[in-house]
Amino acid sequence: MRFAVLGSGSQGNGTLVASDNTCVLVDCGFSLRETERRLARLGLSAHQLSAILVTHEHADHVHGVGMLSRRYNLPVYLSSGTQRGLRKPLEVAGLLGGGQQLQIGALTIDAVAVAHDALEPTQFVFSDGKRRFGVLTDLGSYCESILHSYKGLDALMIEANHCRDLLARGHYPYFLKQRVGGERGHLNNHQAANLVSELGWQDLQHLVLAHLSSKNNLPQLARQCFVDTLGCDPDWLQLADQDSGLDWRHIA
Repeated sequence: MRFAVLGSGSQGNGTLVASDNTCVLVDCGFSLRETERRLARLGLSAHQLSAILVTHEHADHVHGVGMLSRRYNLPVYLSSGTQRGLRKPLEVAGLLGGGQQLQIGALTIDAVAVAHDALEPTQFVFSDGKRRFGVLTDLGSYCESILHSYKGLDALMIEANHCRDLLARGHYPYFLKQRVGGERGHLNNHQAANLVSELGWQDLQHLVLAHLSSKNNLPQLARQCFVDTLGCDPDWLQLADQDSGLDWRHIA
């Protein structure tokens, strides 16, 4: 199994997960042309995609889904709540809510319900029968069901959206600070690091920090928080950024 990131942040998100001849795209927050460009950078054509999974209806995750799916005849899977929340109607191949499982080629996909300010947001855990990879972004808090779903992974991409101090001192209006930092907003660096600590990280081949805010976080702050919490090597931590995403990572 392998994974890569087209880009991660408030200006657009997209994550690739592949095994054998199966390759799925989680979210597509970029224009069609930009998506094609970012796929090509990773040595991939949209013709090689097997399906698109959507986590929730926010624009930075769905902006390009309709265009990409129509142009390349790609099946789309999302929750019924996400479908209701879309500003533009989207033809879907199937509904996939929290607690449900989907098989696409070589990949088994478990949808996990999360706490976020959307109608029915989900995140995903992927398995090829040998290894497991978890995508966990866009949630403001976590519970036992999250910990249960993400235990025993071989690789994890987790959001470290904001530094709580930078958010508090920043220029966002009060209501937006409350939203971002609330239980249905986004995980801050400390929350994300504590979550990984509870999951156990020693067996992870890859730990990727994602969805960092360009206004309320800094890569060095996120990295240092994880180093302080986990006691891991800072060079082992990986960051997926907005512009260049993350090149292919293999899970052996």
